[in-house]
Amino acid sequence: MSFVDDKNIATQEVLSDGKAELAGSVKVDIKSDQNAPLEKSKFIVMLELTGAGFSKAKPGLDPVMVLDVSPSMLGDDKFEKMKIGTKFVIKKLSPIDCLSIVTFAADAERLFRLSMVTKESHKKFEDQVQALVIRTCTNIIAGLETGVKVLNERNVTSRCVATIMRMSDGNHNGADDPSKFKVKNYHVYTFGFDTYHNPKVLNAIACNSLGGTFSEVGDLDNLSLAFSECVAGPLTVVTKDLTLTIMQDESTIKKVSIGNYTKPEDIEDGSVTIPFGDLYNKEIHNITMTLCLTEITSEMGSNVLDIEYTYRVGGKLFPAEPLSVPINRTKKYVKREIYELMIEEKRCQTAMITKAIEAAEDNKLEVAKKKINKAQTLVYKVDFPNPLIEMLKFEIQQLLRLLKTEHTYKAHGHSLALSFETSYNRQRYATRGDAGVRLYSTPHIDKYLNKAKLFEENPNNPLPTEDKDEKEELATDPFGPIARAFSYHIQTAIRSVVAIDNIINKSR
Repeated sequence: MSFVDDKNIATQEVLSDGKAELAGSVKVDIKSDQNAPLEKSKFIVMLELTGAGFSKAKPGLDPVMVLDVSPSMLGDDKFEKMKIGTKFVIKKLSPIDCLSIVTFAADAERLFRLSMVTKESHKKFEDQVQALVIRTCTNIIAGLETGVKVLNERNVTSRCVATIMRMSDGNHNGADDPSKFKVKNYHVYTFGFDTYHNPKVLNAIACNSLGGTFSEVGDLDNLSLAFSECVAGPLTVVTKDLTLTIMQDESTIKKVSIGNYTKPEDIEDGSVTIPFGDLYNKEIHNITMTLCLTEITSEMGSNVLDIEYTYRVGGKLFPAEPLSVPINRTKKYVKREIYELMIEEKRCQTAMITKAIEAAEDNKLEVAKKKINKAQTLVYKVDFPNPLIEMLKFEIQQLLRLLKTEHTYKAHGHSLALSFETSYNRQRYATRGDAGVRLYSTPHIDKYLNKAKLFEENPNNPLPTEDKDEKEELATDPFGPIARAFSYHIQTAIRSVVAIDNIINKSR
């Protein structure tokens, strides 16, 4: 059966801000020393990519909610809690969004087609969710396959952000291995709750998608909160299909650190391409590159890296103005500490936490503790306040407590550790129960947490629409679009001056 879901959405045109506004959708800051010695040396460059606010060409969201209706959902109000969380998501969607719901048990069923979310359709969606009933077995793969099929067969795709939200408390008991199921083109967000879910499988499903995360819900009362925080990010996507290409110039790229988006062996012919997918408003991704500079005999200015990136806004592919990383090679080089590089270096050094989690998964708790203790020593060497470092300290302390015994880890730490790993490697927020950890959260996600708490108390209370939320955020930063356009022109002018200066220096 072919779905071929379609929709008639009034398209939002990119207005007269044109190229400058589009360029402002992603802010790229280069963090590096401006100088380097003449001798052969190691040189570090960090790129900070930030989603730079709402665009007038905001994309619609196409979420497919894949819901578990197997017998394991009975008891402890799990089924009803899942319905409440789903209703929250429905209420926060607007007419530029479309929604489809897929249920799975022994097989999967598309509850309704990918349809526009209007004032009139809200009640229809909610009534259909309320009417869900329990069926037999738990075939996770069938649910995912149907969700992907719904998205693959859309007729309107260029302007929309497609996501799959997969909710289940149970273990797969169908054929094949769901942890090997790969979704290359969409974000898949998975949620684990209750004691029966398999965090290893849920984490693998999220990691095998483009930018998805695994959230450990913990207490069942956190279910609506987890759903709300998950949908808050995709609702604020400012760019789609963000792809960054880094090319070595008068340097050699030795290593690129960016979680599990790419690996050092992905460097080919002196360049590396990183597909990020979508970027949320105010979301930050850091990329750190370790370069080798060759020895030279005289002072000169040079470019060590060239950077190109593209993304989509309003359904249009936008090639941003190319960047370069200029430095001065000098005899009188004095190394200086760069705050952002130091913080990111500490963060990257704590990547051993993921190795510790791997050891814990193999029941090697002592090995895991040693690695986490080492990570703790590194972050505690930062002797000034920094939000990221403080959150890492908190996470590390939690992990150490959960690694006390094998029973403690399997009963309580297993899911939290894997959720941390996904969030940390993706540099993207994921719920971890009620632990209070807000690592990689954005202002919009924080706002949704509060809205979900109120909704959980009384699901019949009306919620402000996403359009109203957007107007509130724009009111707090009314000059944002103008500032982004102005910043774009200033940065372009500065880069032109630097490029000319380098040419002059080389010709001397």
